[in-house]
Amino acid sequence: MSTTGDDLDELDRAILDLESEHWKYRGAKESAIRSRLGLSPVHYYQRLNALISSEAAARHAPMLISRLRRARNR
Repeated sequence: MSTTGDDLDELDRAILDLESEHWKYRGAKESAIRSRLGLSPVHYYQRLNALISSEAAARHAPMLISRLRRARNR
């Protein structure tokens, strides 16, 4: 993961893409995390939390990162 570098790796971009989706059913997101990314939900959220602080992630998905930063600071 490149949280301080200029670029995001493929997994980082996939995490941001998955996080930007809307989930209708409870458990659907966790199932997608496992099946699409091959990560446990705990590892997913640890990596997402690091991405929220990343300027590279903010450049890749500015609206998503802004929303997640606001939610984290509540």
